Amino acid sequence: MKRFLQKNIYCLLVFASMMTKAQVRFTATASPAKIGKEEYTELQFMVENAKEVQQILPPSLKDFNIISGPNQASGFSSVNGAVKQYIAVSYTLKPRTTGTFIISSAVAKADGNNLKSNTVRIEVTASSMGKAGSGNNPVLPFAGLDPFEDNRPSLVNNESILRKGENALEKIKQNIIVKAVVDKTTCYVGEPIVVTYKLYTRLKSESNLTQNPSFNGFSVIDLVQPDNINYTREKLNGKEFNVYTIRKSQLYPLQSGTLELEAAAIENNVHFIKEGYANKQFNAYGDMYDVFSEAMLPPDALEDHKMTLESKPIFITVKPLPDINKPVNFKGAVGQFEIKSTLDKATFTTDDAGKFLVLIQGQGNLQMVNAPEIVWPDGLEVFEPKVTEDLNKFNVPVSGKKLIEFPFTIATPGKYSIPSITFDFFDPASGKYRSAVTLPVNFIVTRGTGKALNKPVTENQKEKFFNRLFHNRWILVSVIASLIIGGLLFWLFKENKKDKKNIAPAEVKVEEPESKKIIEIEDAVSLLKQTSHHLLQNNTSAFYHSLNNCLKDYLTNWLQMPAESLNKKNIAEQLDRKGIATDSSIRFLQLLDEVEWQLYTPLADENKMQTVFDRAKEFMELFNSYKVRYQ
Repeated sequence: MKRFLQKNIYCLLVFASMMTKAQVRFTATASPAKIGKEEYTELQFMVENAKEVQQILPPSLKDFNIISGPNQASGFSSVNGAVKQYIAVSYTLKPRTTGTFIISSAVAKADGNNLKSNTVRIEVTASSMGKAGSGNNPVLPFAGLDPFEDNRPSLVNNESILRKGENALEKIKQNIIVKAVVDKTTCYVGEPIVVTYKLYTRLKSESNLTQNPSFNGFSVIDLVQPDNINYTREKLNGKEFNVYTIRKSQLYPLQSGTLELEAAAIENNVHFIKEGYANKQFNAYGDMYDVFSEAMLPPDALEDHKMTLESKPIFITVKPLPDINKPVNFKGAVGQFEIKSTLDKATFTTDDAGKFLVLIQGQGNLQMVNAPEIVWPDGLEVFEPKVTEDLNKFNVPVSGKKLIEFPFTIATPGKYSIPSITFDFFDPASGKYRSAVTLPVNFIVTRGTGKALNKPVTENQKEKFFNRLFHNRWILVSVIASLIIGGLLFWLFKENKKDKKNIAPAEVKVEEPESKKIIEIEDAVSLLKQTSHHLLQNNTSAFYHSLNNCLKDYLTNWLQMPAESLNKKNIAEQLDRKGIATDSSIRFLQLLDEVEWQLYTPLADENKMQTVFDRAKEFMELFNSYKVRYQ
């Protein structure tokens, strides 16, 4: 009966979760989707309209080298009153070889629900597509950089010598500078700006980025520079510096007003050499580092100082798009675009399902461009469109194309015409609204054989179904309430019968044979077979969930404890009673912690899967031997 009640409650919870989940989307995109072997693509996983995103687990990326990532971005947009918020995780990938690769679905946990993204197809060719960088490694996030570790330039005025009377902290401020540069400080909503954060240095130091700008109020695309070298030389305030690019991004403002680009903060651990020692060690060219390394210097010759430096924040004035001459059907496209439309085939019968194709291409905020308004002729049943993108996000602004496919069916033969489509956009170069227009599409439909069509079931249809359920929710609630009340009555009836049985003499409980208990434990070890299956498939999320369940089931059987009593304190006490050594017990609890951490961290580590699996197997084998020895 309890199981019956649980099923009813579970159905109710599933229904409630589906009602709320209709507004949440989890999508995966790769841009560009077709690249050369030496080029890069950006893979992005985005959760939209979720109140809270607890976890994003990426799929296996074994066919690619991860150049950058995971990089997290969040923000919101408001177009014509429709508000959309998102959280995204992205990776910059470089393929290991040529071919066509299908990246499997990612898994996310948002608002307490488990979400699954679409799969992504990436085609890698032997020749360059000219859409992404090639050659040297791109600029990576700034971490643990030692600017003078390799290829150290020789600065004539060596500032790494700390002279008598000099203030070390003031000297650092004068010779290490963090600076943010933008290509413009005024723009329209949807018009991109480019911001570059740079580190200028004349000192020997290890530098780490401790505060990465979040760019609130902007849609962010991090730019990867394929021809990057370790550093460049620039003059600043009359001095020559080695310059390192920390971060370079193109930002698309989502709202008007004065928006702040936050400061970047870099922690610098600077190594000075005292003047008294340095004067004795200089070679004829005045470059001490060509002859001596720090390991050869006595401790009292060195003086280290740590200082965190920040760039100055920058304020961007974002102008609203003008209301004068704004087209009625304007949907927020900013840039320069053109539009085309066609049918996938020229002739139809009433048995056919067709596709109406709309192609929008150009440059601007293409990633936020939506389908234009289309006036459909009577007789066409149009389904939810499919959108595919081929964008070059390394261009400023983003360039490329977006293809929108509208599936449709026609039940009545005759002549049909899809009128011209007008796509309105704002051109920031001229400060005016412009329109791109397609030609009308005419076609003839003849009578078919009358066979039934397999109409696609779209997300909108699913939402309509759940909306109908919602509007009739009182009927559904009444049915569920009746089931629950009936279940409770049945449960009370069964409990009364059980109480009467308890009056009879109690049966003598027979202890299970030892051999049977040992067989159960061996079966528990066999549970790892399913976990090993996920390990071979590089399915990170399923692996850690399976291993977590396997360990808990094993402990429940081996320790003869209910699952709800499995906590660290109880497990440690029971392991001690079984004679398990203290250090083994501690290491096992650490394993449990590590598995739980991988379950609840947004980005599980697939590189640790084999090691964690082996450790779990070793502990099970160890505990089995104790079971046989001490029971």
